[in-house]
Amino acid sequence: MSSIVCLSHREDVDGILSAALIKAAFKAKQTQTVLADYANILSKLQKISNMASNSQGSLSTASSLNSDQLNVATNLSSASKKRTAYSSLSAIENASKNIDNKTKPQRLFICDLGLSKRTQEKFLSLVEEIVSKGIKVTYFDHHDVGDGIKKELKKNGVTLIHSIEECTSVQIYEKYKKKLDSHAAFFAASAALTDYMECRPLASVLMSRFDRQFLMLEATALSYMISSNQHNEEFLVKVVDVLSKMKYPHELEGGFAIAERYAKKVADGVRTVQGAIVNKKNVAYTPSVSDLSAGVIVNFVLGISEKPVAMVYRLKDDINSYIISIRASKACKVHLGRIVNEVASNIGGSGGGHEKACGAMVPKDKLEEFIDAIDNTIDNEVSR
Repeated sequence: MSSIVCLSHREDVDGILSAALIKAAFKAKQTQTVLADYANILSKLQKISNMASNSQGSLSTASSLNSDQLNVATNLSSASKKRTAYSSLSAIENASKNIDNKTKPQRLFICDLGLSKRTQEKFLSLVEEIVSKGIKVTYFDHHDVGDGIKKELKKNGVTLIHSIEECTSVQIYEKYKKKLDSHAAFFAASAALTDYMECRPLASVLMSRFDRQFLMLEATALSYMISSNQHNEEFLVKVVDVLSKMKYPHELEGGFAIAERYAKKVADGVRTVQGAIVNKKNVAYTPSVSDLSAGVIVNFVLGISEKPVAMVYRLKDDINSYIISIRASKACKVHLGRIVNEVASNIGGSGGGHEKACGAMVPKDKLEEFIDAIDNTIDNEVSR
């Protein structure tokens, strides 16, 4: 059986469900999930390319392991979490012992991982390298991608399925719905809801098929499970595995308990952040609090500040850079992801996303410059 690798975004519902839908669509016993964020997408691609080249072709993540070997986060003590949590890269190496070493990946799916101007050339180079090794690459995404990059990807043999009108999971569902159980539509709708794209043409049709309250409950709980386990690779891959079997998020062992604990942290975090918000003309910003996902807190900053744009940032010491989550209200009249990509790239960082929700990574000493540039750019764009 052909080996399939899915490299997908690890930080949100759309990325996790994209991986689950790919795994469900192809029903491959050796479908392997590799999860990435924007800071390490290039290193993950390089690892995939390197391991595809070796004579045995061993490539895997924790998804190759038997599900009984994976401990759900609720069953781990704090100390054991630290011992068992590991990065995708080490997972690839460790779990490769558990598969047939003669299996070599033949297909690579890249899902929900947008490109920045600073990293896109290296991304193209790595993808071309992977294609040259006989691996068929399909790239699903909904972030803003330049026409030149699209042309180069197609020229290099990549199957590109891209639209800024629908989230990635909806695009995957539409492409492979004949291969999928009808329940997969619930996941596509969940991803659209949590990515603030539920009103788009395809997504709105999918949303209408389900009870909205039930959909919101399941999608929000899943979002909180994912956000609270960003340092627990085993749990995230387990989520992909369970959901690929067309189970609801509430069927994840201990999942709702995780979401409840995270909801309490969010409530405490919102109280803490209220007094730390700094306001500019168009932008409100604040540092992240405790171990909460910046992507969760930033929405509260947007509401509390009543500014068109909100940012929450966290210092990532190992790369000496700030990771920033950014959201816009309907009052913001510009394509935020496009502006963030441009500004971050100009100061040695990277970033991007869609119109009302995006993120950036900027050097430690460039944070204020980045914030000021976004604030001023919004003014300039609106005044044109």
